[in-house]
Amino acid sequence: MVQEKEGQKFTHIVYSTLITWAGEVANQLQIPSTLLWNQPATVLYVYYQYFNKNVDFTGENSEVIELPGLPLLLKSCDLPSFMQSSSPVIYNFALPVFKEHFEILDRAGTKQKILVNTFDALEFEALRAINKYDLMGIGPLIPSAFLDGKDPLDTSFGGDLIQKTVDYMDWLNSKGKLSVIYVAFGSFSSLSKQQMEEIAKGLIESQKPFLWVTREANTLSFIKEVEKQGMIVPWCSQLEVLSHPSVGCFLTHSGWNSCIESLGSGVPVVAFPQWADQPMNAKLLQDFWKTGLRLAAADGGIVMADEVARCLKIVMGDGKRGEEMRKQAQIWKNLAKDAVKEGGSSNVNLKVFMDQIVGSNQSFSS
Repeated sequence: MVQEKEGQKFTHIVYSTLITWAGEVANQLQIPSTLLWNQPATVLYVYYQYFNKNVDFTGENSEVIELPGLPLLLKSCDLPSFMQSSSPVIYNFALPVFKEHFEILDRAGTKQKILVNTFDALEFEALRAINKYDLMGIGPLIPSAFLDGKDPLDTSFGGDLIQKTVDYMDWLNSKGKLSVIYVAFGSFSSLSKQQMEEIAKGLIESQKPFLWVTREANTLSFIKEVEKQGMIVPWCSQLEVLSHPSVGCFLTHSGWNSCIESLGSGVPVVAFPQWADQPMNAKLLQDFWKTGLRLAAADGGIVMADEVARCLKIVMGDGKRGEEMRKQAQIWKNLAKDAVKEGGSSNVNLKVFMDQIVGSNQSFSS
């Protein structure tokens, strides 16, 4: 929100994905506002098509879903979890929230800008697929020191939800280049005991050292065996870890922040999506950006240890597929860096946006 001094009304409001009320209040008070979308532009486009009923998303999982204007073919298992028939009732709140966003944008009366945590090279078609809105890629929204490859300690910017542990960096420093698997499933994912043990077995079978961020290690029945091969910590600075030269793969839940950080760091992934936009993010990583593999669940929804080990061995291995993923990851890293530097697409987009706000504020003041 922008406010010059006490007593003066807000002149512009920027609000994020789950705060629909801010956009509605801005409309009611006739204050210009802008939505900051912190998921891929492709996911925004899917929701737009869904609510406008332009695409049939109700087919069987074997049926292919085509998105007009995008070179991407989907199946129902690739869609955001809220759109899948198997979505738990507890998440029924989500789709109405996203629908309300579009209604707020449409009630604003003029063509609305949407800031997106992505960059032009990554989602060129998706950023231009909705003529009704003006989508502007301003990402990746991560510290510039991280993209510039500076000292990893400089990338710790105070954004962690939990105070990090301090001993994992020494452990990473003791490992060889690209030898470590980094494992983290986000702030809100909670895995069953069976799934935790299958992941642990798969990590052991990979025969690679791993750094696993979890507060559920006490559920493992063979914790001593796990700790012989890897290190378990309750929290860490993800940017520090991803920028470390010993990290060769990221086993992730595919939340968008983690995805954009892996792309910005040049680290390939093994994707284990859980809910929300994560299935689509995993689809994009594997089939569109080609920087990793998505784990396949067995009957019952559990990903088994042999599947975890198989994917990790491919991504971490010296075979052709692993080499291609690492090469592609480095390409995206360089493109992300180009986007945010002076004159890059995201840098220019953000400057244009800010100049327009300043210009409109001056007109308002006069």
